[in-house]
Amino acid sequence: MIVALVSRMITDARVLDPEFLPNDVVQRDAEINLLSSVLRPAVEGNPSDSAVLHGPSGTGKTCIAQYTLDKLHQSTLELNTQYVNCWEDHSHFSVLYRILDGLDKTLDIHRQSTPQEVLLDRLHDYDGPPYIIILDEADQLDTTDVLYELVRTRKLSMILIANDPDVMYTRFDDRLDSRLRTATRIEFDAYSIDALTAILQDRARWGLHPDAVTTEQLQWIADAAVGDARVAIGTLRQAAQRADRESETILDEHLEAAVPEAKAEIKQKNISRLTRDQRILYNIITDTDSISMGDLYDQYTAEVANPKTKRMVRNYLQKLSHYNLIESIGEHRGRRYRPI
Repeated sequence: MIVALVSRMITDARVLDPEFLPNDVVQRDAEINLLSSVLRPAVEGNPSDSAVLHGPSGTGKTCIAQYTLDKLHQSTLELNTQYVNCWEDHSHFSVLYRILDGLDKTLDIHRQSTPQEVLLDRLHDYDGPPYIIILDEADQLDTTDVLYELVRTRKLSMILIANDPDVMYTRFDDRLDSRLRTATRIEFDAYSIDALTAILQDRARWGLHPDAVTTEQLQWIADAAVGDARVAIGTLRQAAQRADRESETILDEHLEAAVPEAKAEIKQKNISRLTRDQRILYNIITDTDSISMGDLYDQYTAEVANPKTKRMVRNYLQKLSHYNLIESIGEHRGRRYRPI
């Protein structure tokens, strides 16, 4: 006999996933309106400008980009959209493949044998409805050449998401810089306690049983998350799971235990997504108390056959810092890196 397990706390676990896209987004109305206005020409069948969404991790950049495209797509059937996670698809070929896959044009493409020029020809020959691409973690791209190919494609617009766009722009050559320098930048500041509380109230309403958590407890979570929605939502989920095993409601002790668990979960997910070179750099740093850039680069180049340039390594280190995996201390020549 199979006995169904009924949760005393959680009614819909999907809602308590930080990456869940709700049907209605609370907060960020100004950012949604600005992004919608930038992309509005595409809905009307005309090319639209590109947009760059930037800010700390956990501030809703990806959520707002996807939500806005969903709403625009609902207003017209004559629109194609695609999401590309450049942390997973960071090579020139893989980005092109993902974009063409959104148009169902990859059935006869083989990742190991199809020349990249075939993908480029198909992209440049595109003549369908307006196509809007989200390039999440765009600063993770191995090469910015693919961005140049995209800005040259008719009826294609881009939403670039990055922590620090200035770092990304330093990699642009003149031809790309001239095309993307005028892109609309939309900054996402860290959430306030009130904003995070409102987000948590919405998630609790749809994901938890009534009276499972109090408003004061949600405010406590929001304060502990320090502006990061991923930490806040992850803490609520961890606390609910812990309370489900031990009590009828979420207790303060569950919240206190859930914060480090939520942060550890996010940290592990970020580590699992590192590229080979980033993982090597991270491992070198974690094996030391602190290390200078010179010593770090020497050890890194000794471990890999085709090392990246120092400039690219510095970009990687900034990415590791943005995701709270390492921190830098000191300035300029005296700067050192250490694990968190």
